[in-house]
Amino acid sequence: MQNLATQRCFNHAQREAVARCPQCRGFFCRECVTEHEDRVICAVCLARLVQKPALPRRTLAGLVHVIQTLVGVIVVWFFFHTMGEALLKLPTSFHEGTLWEAKWWEELWEEQ
Repeated sequence: MQNLATQRCFNHAQREAVARCPQCRGFFCRECVTEHEDRVICAVCLARLVQKPALPRRTLAGLVHVIQTLVGVIVVWFFFHTMGEALLKLPTSFHEGTLWEAKWWEELWEEQ
């Protein structure tokens, strides 16, 4: 096994290595590594880790929005369809003596 104290940074040959990347197994100085999810990892491997999961999430998020929109349209259509069916089932006698057939409307127009 190689001793960390004798290793040099992969990017900066004049600097001592302080960490080894668990992904690419390369040695790096303090400036070339960062902590990500409780691990010390190099910038190149971090970029690879960050890029991979981004694309499926966007596709899945877009699909979720489409499904939510479709469910909303179906719920609204069902509501108005049900209300229309209920109004069609009302008997004609229900409309007798309604607001627009009341006498007060005629009296209002006669006063003016």
